[in-house]
Amino acid sequence: MVEREGLTPILALERESMAFSQMMMQQLRQLLFALLVLAFALAVFGWLRSGSAEYGLLNLLRGEKPGEAILAGPTASVLDPGEVGLLAQLDREYSVLAEAVLPSVVSLTTKTVRQGAYGWHPFFGLVGRQAQVIPGLGSGAIISREGHLVTNYHVIEGVNEVMVTTHDNKKYPARVLGASRQRDIALLKIETQRSDFPALAFADSDAVRVGQLVMAVGNPFGLSGTVTRGIISARDRHLSDSSLDYLQTDAVINPGNSGGPLVNVKGEILGINVAIYRGDENVRAWQGVGLAVPAKDVQEVVRAILKKGPDGSPAPVPTMGEDIVPGFLGIEVAAEPVVLDSNLGLGEMGALVVSVLAGSPAEQVGLEAGDVITAFNKEPVRSPSDLLKRIQGQRAGQKVVVSLLRGNQALDVAVQLGAQSIGG
Repeated sequence: MVEREGLTPILALERESMAFSQMMMQQLRQLLFALLVLAFALAVFGWLRSGSAEYGLLNLLRGEKPGEAILAGPTASVLDPGEVGLLAQLDREYSVLAEAVLPSVVSLTTKTVRQGAYGWHPFFGLVGRQAQVIPGLGSGAIISREGHLVTNYHVIEGVNEVMVTTHDNKKYPARVLGASRQRDIALLKIETQRSDFPALAFADSDAVRVGQLVMAVGNPFGLSGTVTRGIISARDRHLSDSSLDYLQTDAVINPGNSGGPLVNVKGEILGINVAIYRGDENVRAWQGVGLAVPAKDVQEVVRAILKKGPDGSPAPVPTMGEDIVPGFLGIEVAAEPVVLDSNLGLGEMGALVVSVLAGSPAEQVGLEAGDVITAFNKEPVRSPSDLLKRIQGQRAGQKVVVSLLRGNQALDVAVQLGAQSIGG
């Protein structure tokens, strides 16, 4: 009985050992089967990709190093050069135009110092805080070999320092000679003895046509020497002397472009880029509508600032913020001219007055809707836009003579032009 009881634990251990061995053999067979399936799959994958030149997993497993990729690229252009002759020529001409204009466009960096506010200190009493220096950016166009340049008034408004960086990356201080807030134009002079600056000429902005190709050149967001291309989208939108006309373009204009030139295909200044239209004040990016001050208005500001006195000496020029105020009559005219009866002897064309602004000089002297203005300062009217430009070409406070036809009666009316604030 004792011997039988002593054998029972031994038999139990043997049974457990045999069961463990069987389990291990079964797991080993499963592992071997899985490895065989993986090897078979890799073999099939390798056979299928045997014609491929790409480097893959099998190459890595075989210890091969990756070689240079073999690309079967095209050997010729999609289009034959003869098929895009005009496009290729236009492409070259755009590059030629940009290279000719860029040296005359400068980057302006400004500094405005604002005195810190005063505060009360418990130990030192009333003390002033440190002054704040506010930087600014803009663009400009050189218009003389001596270094005169034009930019926007709002670029240099209230600044304490203006530095000019030319296209060849040279830096110069600049002095403000004068400005017009209404036209948003300022004239600066680069402070240097150089007299060989590359300068741009002005185009006749009165002759500009909708659809005409233009380039806008400047330094948007401080990115110097940026060129964008577009067309003249519109002009002479306002047939009233109560607001200035702008050239509208779809060339990309962004903050920093202000003061840069809008040029035609001959590299002449058609206008000075002034703003982007923002339907949403929170959006400060391009929306397809850029505005430029016409070259004719820019030239008028420049001439007024550089005007000589009777003795040949420079006349007093407007300072920053002091305005060259254009004349204001207070009328709106029809877009189409009125053809006059030659028997009246009043000229060929006239401008039909469609409304008179309340309280304006025109209302004060009795001008009415329905009047046809035939002459301004005894000079015949060529078109409605011609009349408005001549009114704005006068200075506020000047007395002029307006000739008109009311019914069958010809009248001459003397009027003193007002000083309507135009363009902010």
